[in-house]
Amino acid sequence: MNDFTPWTVFVDTGIIAGLLLIGKLLRTKVRLVQRLFIPPSLMAGFMGLALGPNGLGWLPLSHQLGTYAGILIAFIFSCLPFTSSRQKGNRRNILKMWAYSQTGMLWQWAFGGLLGIWVLSNIWQTDTAFGIAMPSGFCGGHGTAAAIGEAFSRFGHTEMLTLAMTAATVGIVASVFIGLGLIKWGTRRGHTSFLSDFSQLPEELRTGLLPPKKRESLGNASCSSISMDPLTLHLAFIALIALGGYGISQLVAVWLPQLQMPVFSCAFVVGILVKGICTRTHTADYLCPTVIGHLSGTFTDLLVAFGISAIKVEIVLQYWQPLTVLLLAGLAVTLVYVMVISRLLFKGAHWFEKALFTWGWYTGTMAMGIALLRVVDPQMKSRCLDDYALAYLMIAPVEIALITFAPVAFVNGYGLTFLSIAFGAGALLMGVAYAKGWFKQEDPLIS
Repeated sequence: MNDFTPWTVFVDTGIIAGLLLIGKLLRTKVRLVQRLFIPPSLMAGFMGLALGPNGLGWLPLSHQLGTYAGILIAFIFSCLPFTSSRQKGNRRNILKMWAYSQTGMLWQWAFGGLLGIWVLSNIWQTDTAFGIAMPSGFCGGHGTAAAIGEAFSRFGHTEMLTLAMTAATVGIVASVFIGLGLIKWGTRRGHTSFLSDFSQLPEELRTGLLPPKKRESLGNASCSSISMDPLTLHLAFIALIALGGYGISQLVAVWLPQLQMPVFSCAFVVGILVKGICTRTHTADYLCPTVIGHLSGTFTDLLVAFGISAIKVEIVLQYWQPLTVLLLAGLAVTLVYVMVISRLLFKGAHWFEKALFTWGWYTGTMAMGIALLRVVDPQMKSRCLDDYALAYLMIAPVEIALITFAPVAFVNGYGLTFLSIAFGAGALLMGVAYAKGWFKQEDPLIS
């Protein structure tokens, strides 16, 4: 497939779809896969990597797999403004969750970046931006990795996509393996509030298949299919927003070529503007957040499969030593942070459940955090997810700013300044938490 045509997209999508179905079949039938909670999208990505053009070459996948990941992340960020929840909650608990989650994200970026500048570049002569491959892949998963890789590619640093995707893949595997180990350790030590034995897990969590009585609706139909299918309506909104983000990105590239705004950031801004217009005109009443959430999940599954398949093994082998040090150090520091700070900050308020959720989010994706949380808190009684959903409204702008401006800062020689700001902002948040007495006050348990 030397000539890229629409039929190339057709073949690539069909092959990845087949690999996703194989991954789902393995999850439903193979006990080892069930015990390890391996997502089908991850297995599809590994099969695509092993059998595709970056592996044995048995599957006729094109060499544009990384481009698909960059496009899909724009669609995912177009969905975000429409899926954010604004329900009420305990203000103090939300602020504590925000300070805890935001600081961990900022410090993970600062640690990875500083390790790359001060240690790895001096030993292995890596690029000064090498260290941010770890937080790019860990905190945000393959979506953030695709965004960072796409942004750096605009500046000519094409290897960052593979490095960040590798970090995301290692992170999601670690989130599962270490997360399950933490669950078993927590149940033995009595730290879990709602699970006393790991063997109590319901079958649907292992296989991923819901029995008839537990199946939920995919969303509400807001228009008659005689005029337009409701799914078409929602997909049209998201596609138009993503296109708007692409247009703004192209305009910025013409007017301010040194800035190079990534498409996903522009799509998120366009999404916020469109949501505001829809709310004022009451058009938002015809957009179902649940449907858009499922579209976002679909894009994410495809992104993970395409992203892992796009990893260039030769680049991983070239940087395997500094990459190994970076990722192992990142996992260790992240694990210490979530287990120590969560226990100190959430005394008496299901600290283990919150630490486990954050571990899944910091190393894999938000979906992995939710999956691990559902194991120890199947009925979501800890309200961890409720507090996080509201806290994320304050976290999201910072996360997008990190992804957007990190490539610009490093390419223009301000990497150390960027990392210093990230570390200082995290330290300031922890200082505020200490001054407020949040480390001393115990929260009441939720029955």
